[in-house]
Amino acid sequence: MNFSDTEVAMSILLDNGFLKTNSVKDADVILVMTCSIRESAEDKIWKRLKYYQSIKQNRHPSKLPLKIGILGCMAERLKTKILEREKIVDLVCGPDAYRDLPRLLAITESNQSAANVQLSLEETYSDISPVRINPSSKSAFVSIMRGCDNMCAYCIVPFTRGRERSRPISSIRSEISKLAEQGVKEVVLLGQNVNSYRDTSERVFPGQQTTLSNGFKTVYKTKQGGLRFSDLLDKVSLDNPEIRFRFTSPHPKDFPDEVLYLIKERANIGTNIHLPAQSGNNAVLENMRRGYTREAYLKLVDHIRSIIPDVALTSDFIAGFCGETEEAHLDTISLLKLAKYEYCFSFMYSMREKTQAFHRLVDDVPLDIKKRRLDEIVYTFRELVLERHKNQIGQEQLVLVEGISKRSESDLYGRNDRNTKVIFPNVEVENNGTLQPIQPGDYIVVKINNCSSQVLKGNALTHSSITEFTYYQVLKQGFESTEILKFQ
Repeated sequence: MNFSDTEVAMSILLDNGFLKTNSVKDADVILVMTCSIRESAEDKIWKRLKYYQSIKQNRHPSKLPLKIGILGCMAERLKTKILEREKIVDLVCGPDAYRDLPRLLAITESNQSAANVQLSLEETYSDISPVRINPSSKSAFVSIMRGCDNMCAYCIVPFTRGRERSRPISSIRSEISKLAEQGVKEVVLLGQNVNSYRDTSERVFPGQQTTLSNGFKTVYKTKQGGLRFSDLLDKVSLDNPEIRFRFTSPHPKDFPDEVLYLIKERANIGTNIHLPAQSGNNAVLENMRRGYTREAYLKLVDHIRSIIPDVALTSDFIAGFCGETEEAHLDTISLLKLAKYEYCFSFMYSMREKTQAFHRLVDDVPLDIKKRRLDEIVYTFRELVLERHKNQIGQEQLVLVEGISKRSESDLYGRNDRNTKVIFPNVEVENNGTLQPIQPGDYIVVKINNCSSQVLKGNALTHSSITEFTYYQVLKQGFESTEILKFQ
């Protein structure tokens, strides 16, 4: 979300006469987009602010005084405390107040501090065309909803981002259409709880209500009416058959069959699903207020695989949450083995103010034990994913090229449908009967011949497209072409 928020804030500033500079030392204003989800993220921001303070103090007298601002979740969480701490910051702007940035900056010109951290029940920035941070990138983020209503015990997001509200489908389709005109080949739909998307702006279905995954519950009343995530996914994937779509970050409770069958049936919706578990132990899950049991989660995993056999599941895990015993940790390790994830994002627990855990639980797991448990989660995941990668050797996969590999200028890298990084030699390959170079944004068929726990490696075979590759793969399997393409 920070990338998306940065692009929104940049658009607002450029529309109000500000100019972007690529040099910190040339800037008159430095705005830092922040995250509060973990303590370590805030620690990095404070260190960065110290550096900016040194630039401010050493600024040449002939230049305008340098203004430093904090944007995003950290601004919302700490509010005016940031302005008071060591007097580093001139401006504080929460995630729902970016439209107010020009006014706040005008206030700082008279050597006053300025702040707006008011949360909104309606703000989605749906009428603002974001300015892309990296215009040459063939991938883009599109924010579709903001806020979260889940109130998980460990999470600060509902307090820094506010309640859930969704952009109209029409504005999302319009933004993606503009991205397609710019040559974007991959769009990631963003939201704090992306698959709880609910557009009530265009049409209302009084009889329609939220369908939760079997065995899952919420802390809020069932929501009724509006166009849902499956409606949005259906429309944008049909609008743009040669753009690959992904989405993050979802909650496991919001995976109705309509979404799962769309992923199965649409060749341009990636087959990777992020399914944050956080823990594999029922007592810990209850303390976290996740709204499901280990058994319900694993039942959902089996259900997803029954519909999408080649799905690539990823997950989040917290090591050392309040009250986590060694037995509970081992339950998480066993869940990793049962769910067979393609990737895991794992972190040590850090207590955040305002959360349910802060008020009702005790952060009682020692730091050294948290570190050891985190290491064991990472080790288990990498050991398991290596075997899954080995099973893909010999496959031909469609890869969206992103650029030159960081480790070798003679190699390119990209991502396959499962969102796994694929490395392959930078050579000319066949395209409509002639050899042509490979460029970022090209879809290339790569035959996998090697792997590690983090990447796949292979050889480029030919240029292709989502539609062409899907047709080719189904023909190889001996099916009739009429069963292939969902776009025609």
